[in-house]
Amino acid sequence: MTSPFPLSPRRSRTPRSLTAGILAACFLPVADAHTAEDATAAFEAFNKTFLIANSPEKAIYRKTSSQEKVTDFWMYAEELEMVLDVYERTKDPAHKAIAISLLNGFTATYGEDWANNDFNDDICWASIAYSRAYQLFNDPAYRKISQHNYDLMYDRAWDAKDGGLFWKTSNQSKNACVEGPGAIAAFLLFQITGDSGYRDKANAIYDWERKTLFNPETGEVYDNIRIDGRLGKVVLTYNPGTFIGAANLLGHPADAKLAADYVKKNLSKDGVLPQYGENGDLAGFNGIFLRWMVRYMKDNHLEADYLPWLQLNADKAWEMRRPEDNVSWSQWNKPTAPGDRHSWGCSPTVVALQVVPPAAK
Repeated sequence: MTSPFPLSPRRSRTPRSLTAGILAACFLPVADAHTAEDATAAFEAFNKTFLIANSPEKAIYRKTSSQEKVTDFWMYAEELEMVLDVYERTKDPAHKAIAISLLNGFTATYGEDWANNDFNDDICWASIAYSRAYQLFNDPAYRKISQHNYDLMYDRAWDAKDGGLFWKTSNQSKNACVEGPGAIAAFLLFQITGDSGYRDKANAIYDWERKTLFNPETGEVYDNIRIDGRLGKVVLTYNPGTFIGAANLLGHPADAKLAADYVKKNLSKDGVLPQYGENGDLAGFNGIFLRWMVRYMKDNHLEADYLPWLQLNADKAWEMRRPEDNVSWSQWNKPTAPGDRHSWGCSPTVVALQVVPPAAK
C-alpha cells in the first residue's frame, strides 16, 4: 500500500488523521479522575463489543464491532498486550483465562510460525506479547513461540554490514517501528532464556536506532531511513514509546527522558496525546506509548515529572466514552461516536486505564 509520507512506513497510513492529531488545538476541560473500577469496566466493555469466544479455550478479537473478521496480525498482537496489561494490574484468574484463550486464538489464526509475514515489525510485536505471556503464566510454549519467531525475523532482518533491522523482507528501509520493538523483544528473550546473546542483540539494535533515528538535541525519534539515506522525520507516538521502553530496559534513562519530554512538550496539545483517527494503523499508537512510558516513569521514580500528564490522558480517554456501552475510541478530544467501532482504535483507552495509576482519593 502506498504510504502518504514518501519516506514513511506502513504505520503512517492516514495523513488526514495525522494532520488532525498534530494540528488540532482545542481547549480540553479537566476530566474526572479515573478509578481502578473504571479500568475494569473499560476492559469489560471492550470484550463485550469485540471479543468472540469460539470455545471456552479459544477466542479472538474482531476487527470491528459489526463484523466477524479477526483483527490484523500486529493489531491482534498488541491487543494481546492490552489483555496482559489488565492481568498485570488485577491478577484476576478470570483475566488470565481470557488472556490464554486469546493467545490460543492468535495461534489458531496465525499459526506458531510467522515466517510468511513480510513485516519484520509484526513479528517483533507478537514476540513481545508471547514473552510477556511466558513471564506471567510460565508456559514454556509461549517462550518457544517467541524465541523461534524472533530468531527467524532477526536472521532475515539484521543488516550485518551497516546495522539495524530492515522493516520488511524487501529490505528497502529501516524503521523505528521495528528497531524499538526488536530491541525490547530481544531483551525480554534474554530475561526468559538467560541467553546473553539476546541482550547483545538488544544493545546493538538500540545503539543503531539511537545513532540513526534519534535526535539527542531535541528528543525526536524519527520514523525511518531508506536505503538511499533519505530520512523520514515524522514522529509518531509509538516510536518514542518503544524507544523509551528499550532505553529503560537497557539502562539509558537520559535518552528515555529526552524522548519522553519531546512527546510531552511537542506532540501533546493541552496535555493530550495526538488524536489519531480510529480507522488505521495509527489508531493504537498512544496505547503503545503509554505502556512503555509508564514503565519508565515507575522504574525511575519520575511520577512528579510525568504522572499528572499521563493521568490527564487516561482521564480524558475515559471521559470520552459512550455512556450507553462504555466504549471509547482513540480521539480523546471528542466523545466517541455512535455506530460501528474498530477494536484497534478502541484499545488505547483500555491500555491507558490499566497502566496509568489513578489519582489518589
